[in-house]
Amino acid sequence: MSYLVLDVVALAVLVVPFALATRRWAGRGELGRRLAALGVAAAALLVVTAVFDSLMIAAGLFTYDASALLGLHVGRAPVEDLAYPLGAVLLLPSVWELLGPAAERARSAGPAEATAVVPDDHRPARRNP
Repeated sequence: MSYLVLDVVALAVLVVPFALATRRWAGRGELGRRLAALGVAAAALLVVTAVFDSLMIAAGLFTYDASALLGLHVGRAPVEDLAYPLGAVLLLPSVWELLGPAAERARSAGPAEATAVVPDDHRPARRNP
């Protein structure tokens, strides 16, 4: 299997939670702001990945099977290696949006929709007679 096939499969899976998160952001009118922030994060991660992967490859810390690569490089890093930071930019904000803290969801829902839940360990203890 080539690195490109692995990257395409991984990114195809990561697009699903990202699509769900973008629907929520669009519903709250936050889509443009979120995509702009993700674009900045993606650019920064791609640059850092290209620089540090090139340094690690030059130092001989790891190599790639040349027959599994496209042959395009950014510095010494193969372009296939840039899919991982892109995957992180897709996945991490999506997971935060979809599975974020309950308090954040309750706060964004507004006071009418938020409900208080008292955990069992905060309820008064019963006394046996």
